[in-house]
Amino acid sequence: MKASVVILNWNGKTLMEEFLPSVIKNTPPDIAEIVVADNGSTDNSIAMLRDKYPSVRLITFDRNYGFAEGYNKAISAIDSVYTVLLNSDVEVVPNWMDIPLAVLDASPSIAAVQPKIRSRRNKKYFEYAGAAGGFIDKYGYPYCRGRILSVVEEDNGQYDNPVDILWATGACLFIRTGIYREEGGLDAGFFAHQEEIDMCWRLRSRGYRIVCTPESTVYHVGGATLNVENPRKTFLNFRNNLLMLYKNLPEKEIKKVFRVRYWLDAIAAVNFFITGHPKNAAAVFRARREFHRLKKDYLTVRMENLQKTVISEIPEIRRKSLLYSFYIERKQKFSQL
Repeated sequence: MKASVVILNWNGKTLMEEFLPSVIKNTPPDIAEIVVADNGSTDNSIAMLRDKYPSVRLITFDRNYGFAEGYNKAISAIDSVYTVLLNSDVEVVPNWMDIPLAVLDASPSIAAVQPKIRSRRNKKYFEYAGAAGGFIDKYGYPYCRGRILSVVEEDNGQYDNPVDILWATGACLFIRTGIYREEGGLDAGFFAHQEEIDMCWRLRSRGYRIVCTPESTVYHVGGATLNVENPRKTFLNFRNNLLMLYKNLPEKEIKKVFRVRYWLDAIAAVNFFITGHPKNAAAVFRARREFHRLKKDYLTVRMENLQKTVISEIPEIRRKSLLYSFYIERKQKFSQL
């Protein structure tokens, strides 16, 4: 089989009933199999899949391993050349796989590809987590073509050119199965959030390319698992972002970046507090404490990443502060950066 479309499910019966039919309808069975990896659901997902969608390959786990380890376990059972990580709340359209697979076929240097991601709620607009390809700034703040911080653009074709990016969204990520395994896959310690950015940064630093192919478009609901104001999500985002920086930053940059991040995180916590989200403010400080507790466990991982790095100055990492550009220079669209 050329590709496996792997959907990770945790109590997502309702989502799969809504979105899985589009995946089955628009995924050619001679090119790709459809796999649902179930993370210990308790909502009758498995029974529903077996009853309504017997053609879908089902992999079941004994408990919820999170996004990262759930995919690692699922992909360990995949034999296809390519794997597509696809969220359970994504609607796909005819020919959605054609261009991404053709790009991977054309160049072995390309490890991963994402299509354009539009919002399922408002299809004229990009979707927050992915849009038309992901980047980060020097302090670890992610952004996309089509989304800077909280500002999401309407898609008027302004980012329709294929482009090399730093990270491809885990909502719809095409990747070479062999490279995924060889280079360590997603970091299971992250559990969920920003693990795909960490993995793509690792791949990019080791000489692989990550590409967005906006000729293909899918539609993502987004935020279907944890609400944006959920303190658990805040904790995971801040902790994982700090871990990602520690794992991947060059030695010459790490001290300066972490000095600046101390103050930026403090400002973020104060902002959460004064805007009426004290639990999110506490989650920022809890994330920093957890990061410092885990640092020693990640030292060998950091050393391995540094040893395998072949590109130290990655062009897809912005050298200026995204926050400064957004709040001070008022540059709130990717095209203005």
